[in-house]
Amino acid sequence: MQDVIRINQEDNVAVALRPIAKGETLEIGGTQVTALEEIPQGHKIALQPIAKGGEVIKYGFRIGNAKEEIQKGQWVHVHNVKTALGDLLDYTYEPTHPQVAETERAYFEGFRRPDGKAGVRNEIWIIPTVGCVNSIAQSLEKAAKKLVGGSLEDVVAFTHPYGCSQMGDDQEHTRTVLADMVHHPNAGGVLVLGLGCENSNIPVLKEYIGAYDEKRVKFLQCQDVEDEFAEAMKLLEELADYAKGFSREKIDASELVIGLKCGGSDGLSGITANPVVGAFSDLLISKGGTTILTEVPEMFGAETILMNRCETPEMFDKTVHLINDFKNYFTSHNQTIYENPSPGNKKGGITTLEDKSLGCTQKSGSAPVKGVLAYGEPVKNKGLNLLSAPGNDLVASTALAVSGAQIVLFTTGRGTPFASPVPTVKISSNSQLAGRKDNWIDFNAGCMVEDKSKEELAMELFRYVLEVASGRKVKAEEAGFHDMAIFKQGVTL
Repeated sequence: MQDVIRINQEDNVAVALRPIAKGETLEIGGTQVTALEEIPQGHKIALQPIAKGGEVIKYGFRIGNAKEEIQKGQWVHVHNVKTALGDLLDYTYEPTHPQVAETERAYFEGFRRPDGKAGVRNEIWIIPTVGCVNSIAQSLEKAAKKLVGGSLEDVVAFTHPYGCSQMGDDQEHTRTVLADMVHHPNAGGVLVLGLGCENSNIPVLKEYIGAYDEKRVKFLQCQDVEDEFAEAMKLLEELADYAKGFSREKIDASELVIGLKCGGSDGLSGITANPVVGAFSDLLISKGGTTILTEVPEMFGAETILMNRCETPEMFDKTVHLINDFKNYFTSHNQTIYENPSPGNKKGGITTLEDKSLGCTQKSGSAPVKGVLAYGEPVKNKGLNLLSAPGNDLVASTALAVSGAQIVLFTTGRGTPFASPVPTVKISSNSQLAGRKDNWIDFNAGCMVEDKSKEELAMELFRYVLEVASGRKVKAEEAGFHDMAIFKQGVTL
C-alpha cells in the first residue's frame, strides 16, 4: 500500500493514505518530503513551499489559496487554506466532446410493468398525502407485512411532514414528488392515503398523477370512512394480490437508471470511491444505461468540468442555470454560498468546497452530459443526467429516486445508515470504515489504494449492482430501513 498519493502531476499537495508521523520522510514523485507535523489519514501534505495567497493545487485544479506561507512538508488544511470561490460567475462553453464507446450487453432479473418501465423491487408503497396520517400509514405498514410472500417483497410506508400549510414551490414540490413516487416502477402496488382537508388532497394530487392503472393504484381518504384502518387493509389485500402477479424476468441493463450521490466524504472519497463510481457510470452508459448526478452545491468549484462535457450549447445553458439558480437560492435566504464542507468532511481531510466538489464530480465519470433535470422532473434521456437538488443526503437521494433511479449509489468516507425509497448502496472510501461498519457498508472501494485498480473495482461494482437489481438486498434493506425527504424551501403557514 502507498503511503501518500499525488493525484495529478500539477499538484503541490499529496494526500496521506495512512497517518504520517512528524519527522517521517516520504518519497513522493521522485522527491523526498519530511513531514513537519503529524498528517492524519486523508489529509494533505505540502510538496513544495506555497506563498501566502498562492494557489493550493489538487486534482490538477486550484482548491483554494494559502492564508499564510506554507512550508514543504507542512499539514495543509482549513487552518492555512481558504476558498477562492466567488459568487455568481459568467461561463464560456468550451466543449470537450467526450465519448463513451459501446460495450457488450448485460442483463438483470427485474419486474416488467404494464407501462413498459422496469423495476428492481416488487413492493407495495403506502404514500400519505399529508403528515397528519403518518401514524395510520405506519400502523398499516406493520399490519400489512403479513401480506408479503411470493413475488411481493415488502410493504413500506413513506411518511413525511408535508402536504398542507405549504405555499408556492414547496407545495408544488410535495405534489410533484408524491406523484412521481406513485409512478415508480419499484412499486408493484400503491396505496395513496389522504386525510380529506389538506391542501394536497387526493382529488388535487390526482391531477399531478395523471393516468394510472386502477388495479395498481388505490386511494383512501380517511375522513370519508368510519374505519380507515379496516378499509385500507382491504385495499392493501387487493394490491397484494395484484402485485403477486409479477415475477422477475430477464431485462437489458440499458433500462437501469442509477442515482449517484456522496455523503460524509473524507480525503479518500475523491481518490477511491468517487472515481470507482465514475468508472461504473461510464460502464453502465456504455451498455445503454442511465445515471443521474445531483447535489448541486457540491458542484460549485468544479462546475466547468461538467459544463464543458455538455453535448450541446442548449445543455450548457441549462447547466449554467442549474448552478446559478442554486447560488441565488442561497443568497435569497441571506446564506453564504460556500458554507461547506461539513465538520465531518473537514475531519476526514476535505479543506474547501473546491476540494469537495472536485472529488464529488468524479462520480460522473467521463461521459457527455445528456440531460439537465429540474427537481422532481423524471429522467428522459439515456446517458449522464444532472439533477437539481441540494447536498442533504436524504433529500438528494429521494430526489434521485423520484426522477426515476431504481437504485442509488452512495459513496462515503464516514459512514451512514440511512436509506432512500430505493435500494441505496453504501460504498466506503476506505477499508477501515468497511471493516468497522460492516452492517452499513455494501461495497469497499478503499481497495483501490491497496491491491486493486479502479477498473477492477468498477467491474466488481457493476456486477454487484446487477445482483441488487436482481433482488439482492443491500444492508439498509436488510435492516428494514426506508427513508424519504422532500425539499423544503419556503414558508410554512
